[in-house]
Amino acid sequence: MPAAPPARLKRRAEFLRAAREGRKVGRGTLVVQALPRADEATRLGFTATKKIGNAVVRNRAKRRLRAMARLALDATPAPGWDLVLIARDGTATCPFPTLRAEFESALAKAGVRAT
Repeated sequence: MPAAPPARLKRRAEFLRAAREGRKVGRGTLVVQALPRADEATRLGFTATKKIGNAVVRNRAKRRLRAMARLALDATPAPGWDLVLIARDGTATCPFPTLRAEFESALAKAGVRAT
């Protein structure tokens, strides 16, 4: 049975706090904002701006980010973080293994996970 989906960031204030106080790491297809927290649960937030395309493209990009994050964090969870994943222009179209590799690289660079 698959693990329960991770907790989500939903309020604007939570996204803004991660942007203001967290570590920001950009890769070719995504940006990760990581904010350590005292709680054990890791929470995820996803966003895609109108710069990357219309609603269809933005929703596809967010679906891919959700699927990729679920797979990556199920394998080795990173407890105690607020993570905001921001889609970039190629997120909706790049190969899935590339997207996952860039996510793993961004997590390591942000200090969420050991390399």
